[in-house]
Amino acid sequence: MARPNPVGWFEIYVNDLPRAKAFYEKVLDTQFTPLDSSDELKMLAFPMERDTGGAGGAIVWMKGMDAGHNSTIVYFMSEDCAVEAGRVAGNGGKIFKDKFSIGEYGFIALATDPDGNMFGIHSMK
Repeated sequence: MARPNPVGWFEIYVNDLPRAKAFYEKVLDTQFTPLDSSDELKMLAFPMERDTGGAGGAIVWMKGMDAGHNSTIVYFMSEDCAVEAGRVAGNGGKIFKDKFSIGEYGFIALATDPDGNMFGIHSMK
């Protein structure tokens, strides 16, 4: 049985969300959809449709996350992101943020690889 593409989501972290929104909307001739937000996290999703090719993604402003250096995160899909997150430290990486809820969109864990590149792991449970 063929495995699906493991990349399920990407995020481009930005320092100025309104400026980034205007930039990407003009350059890509597209419109964003706001996702649930808080004082510490604001997200605008690129257009996406379920069950079609390609990965969905968003531009993101997150308190404490400075953009411009390693500020694009690829999310790998899993059944339970805590499982893969549990393998990170033993293989030379570091956990940045353990599994946490992102509301109706499931859960994520954030980690860095041995070279310091951040990546995410997403699951619905």
